[in-house]
Amino acid sequence: MKKLVFIFVMLGMFSCGDYIDKPKNLIESEVMAEILADLTITDQAVVIYQNKNLEAGTRFVLKTHKVKSEDFVNSFQYYVIKDKMKDIAEDAQKIVLKKDPKAEKYVQDKLKNAGNTPVLDK
Repeated sequence: MKKLVFIFVMLGMFSCGDYIDKPKNLIESEVMAEILADLTITDQAVVIYQNKNLEAGTRFVLKTHKVKSEDFVNSFQYYVIKDKMKDIAEDAQKIVLKKDPKAEKYVQDKLKNAGNTPVLDK
C-alpha cells in the first residue's frame, strides 16, 4: 500500500511541469522588448498631450509591429510566469535610451530622488 501511495505522489509531482503552456503565437523576447519600448514612449506622449487617446496609441504600436492584442497579452502572461519579463523590460529600457538619449538623465534623476527603494525580487 505504501508503494502505491508513493507512486501516485511521484506521478503527481512530475505531471505538474509548467504553470502555463507556451502560447501558439508567442512573440519573441526581442520583439516584445521593442513593443514595450514603443508603448513606453507612447505612454509619455499621452502624458504630454493629455487630450489624446492612449488606446489608439497602443493599437498603433501593435499594428506597427504586426502583432494582435491577444498574442501580446498571452505572450506577456507567459513571460511573467516564466520569470523572463525583468530581462525583457531591461532590454526595452536600453531601446528607449537609444531612441532618446535625454531619457538617461531623466532616469538617473528619478533613481537619485527615489533613494533606497526596495528591489521587488522573489
